[in-house]
This record gives sequence, C-alpha cells and structure tokens, in this order.
Amino acid sequence: TDVRAQYFDVSGSDREDYWLDGAYMVNPKFKIKYAFHYWKTDITGKEESDVNELRIKGIYFPTQGVLGEWKYKLAVGAEWIDSANNEDKGIGTGSDQIAPLVGLALVKGNTVLVPLMQHFQSYAGPDLSQTSFRLIAIQSLENNYWAKLDAKVPIDWENDNAIPATGEVQLGKMFTSSFGLYADALFGIG
Repeated sequence: TDVRAQYFDVSGSDREDYWLDGAYMVNPKFKIKYAFHYWKTDITGKEESDVNELRIKGIYFPTQGVLGEWKYKLAVGAEWIDSANNEDKGIGTGSDQIAPLVGLALVKGNTVLVPLMQHFQSYAGPDLSQTSFRLIAIQSLENNYWAKLDAKVPIDWENDNAIPATGEVQLGKMFTSSFGLYADALFGIG
C-alpha cells in the first residue's frame, strides 16, 4: 500500500490530494487494485476538504508469452469508481463510473512498457464519457533507482471531444525490498 500526497496549482487555486493505493494478487492471473482519495481545495473560493473517490479495479491476465525479445502479459479488466458526491465543494466529478480496460505489459531487460486503453462511463451523477489512451514506461536504474513516465491522452466525448493530455515524470529509489521514496512532476497539455 502506498501513501501519497500531491499538491496542484489549478489556475490560481490550490488542491491537495491525499491518497492510499495498493494492489493484491488473488492468484497469478487475477489482481485487485484499490485507491482512496481525499482532497483539500479552495477552488470554490473557500477552503473545503472531503472524500474525492474510492476506486476498485479487477485485472485478469488471460495470456502471456514472448514477442521477439520482449516478454508480454495481456491484461483485461474493469474499474468501479464511487465519486463520494462532493462536487458542490469543488471536489471530484460527482459521477460514479464503470471503466473497462485492456492493456499489454512488455518487459525487456530493465525496461517495462505498458500501453493501455480504458473507457470511463458514468452510470450515476453528471454525464461523463471519456476514452483514455495511456503509456507507462519504467526504467530500472543503477543503485535501486528507477525512472517512470506516465503519459495519458484522454478523449472527452461529452466536451466537444476535448483532449486534455497529461504526463507524469517520476524518479524514485528503493531503500529496502518493501520501502522506497519517489518524487514526481505532473504537466498538462490542452
């Protein structure tokens, strides 16, 4: 389980995102991931804080093998997102969602590439329909360091097909087999 804190400057307003996330391998072919987000923000003009969302994701790995020099593992699954309905405080979307996904993990030496596609569809609350294309690249470095790029290109079908792309660059170090620290920078385009 990871404990994270992130700070965002959103057009002159502040947002702090505190979250717990983690995963549990039920068996070699099925993983459950979870995340709990709590926000503190002044985006409405006054300071507010409350639960943003709870996410639970099931991922099934139906096949794996080798493609040339790359090992691969196919992933299919779905994510359930409960919004906590705090959008009146400027927290979250207010949309409860279901989000099927498909991805492929590719591993070669110390490099991991994970291209994936996930579609987010609201079933309660404000309309939300978004397809997100994502590429995660992780490079293991010397002395237990790693570097990560997480690029997301979503298409927002409800807002004139807007494409608000984002990226996250991360550098981290493992101090033991179960404890590490990292810093990341997020950026947005569009």
